[in-house]
Amino acid sequence: MIEQAGFWSTYWWIIPLGMMLLCFFGMRGKGMCGMGRWRDDRDRVESSLEILNRRYASGEIDRTEYEEMKKAISSVG
Repeated sequence: MIEQAGFWSTYWWIIPLGMMLLCFFGMRGKGMCGMGRWRDDRDRVESSLEILNRRYASGEIDRTEYEEMKKAISSVG
């Protein structure tokens, strides 16, 4: 007579596959599985010109400083 294989000896691959799927869907939103978050518009880094504009708008720097820094940024990029 042929012995029937147990459930786990036949379907052992379900658990690793399930873990991979959990990691894949988990890292899409919360950075699970050590992979970090996928970047989107909310995570983007401010450019130097955006930072300069924000500093000028908040009053940290005056118009002269703003113009000088903007010129320096434009010549580099």
